[in-house]
Amino acid sequence: MVRLTKIYTRGGDGGMTSLATGERRPKHDLRICANGAVDEANSAIGIARIHATGDVEEALARIQNDLFDVGADLSTPDGLDGALRATDAQVENLEKQIDAINNRLEPLNSFVLPGGTALAATLHMARALVRRAERAATELATVEEVNPSALKYLNRLSDLLFQMARDANDCGRQDVLWVPGANR
Repeated sequence: MVRLTKIYTRGGDGGMTSLATGERRPKHDLRICANGAVDEANSAIGIARIHATGDVEEALARIQNDLFDVGADLSTPDGLDGALRATDAQVENLEKQIDAINNRLEPLNSFVLPGGTALAATLHMARALVRRAERAATELATVEEVNPSALKYLNRLSDLLFQMARDANDCGRQDVLWVPGANR
C-alpha cells in the first residue's frame, strides 16, 4: 500500500520527476506525459461521477481504480519484477460493459456531438481525454516498451465512455447529432 507522509518534496523543482523504479526523468519525457494524460482522464471521470448514480457511478469508480493501475504500469518501464500491469481481463471487462450498453442504444445515423445531459457531456470530455492519453501512450510505445494491455485498455475505455454518454442521453434518443454543413 502507498503511504504518503509529505506531499511536497522539492524533488521536482528542477523539472525532473521519478518513475516507479526511482529513475529520474524530465517532466516532459514521453513516459511522464503519457502518465499525466491518464491522470487528466481520471480527473475528468471523477467529474462525471458527480452526475452519475447507481451502476454508472459504480462502473466509473472501478474505471478510476483501473486507470491508477494503467498509470502505475506506464510509470514502470519494462523489466521490473512484480510491477503492477494492466491486464487483458480488465480490457475484457470494458468490452462486456460496451456490449451490454450497445444492446440498449438506438443505432447511429450521424456522428454525435459532445453534449446532451450533464452526465453525457462530462463523459464525452472524459472520452476525449482518454483519447489524448492513448495518443501519448502510443507515442511512447514508438520509443520504449509499453504493455499492450495498457494500450488496449485506453482504446476500449474511450469506446465505453462514448457508449455511456449515449446511454446517458436516453439510450441515444437525445444525442446531439452533427448536421454536416448546417451553418454554411
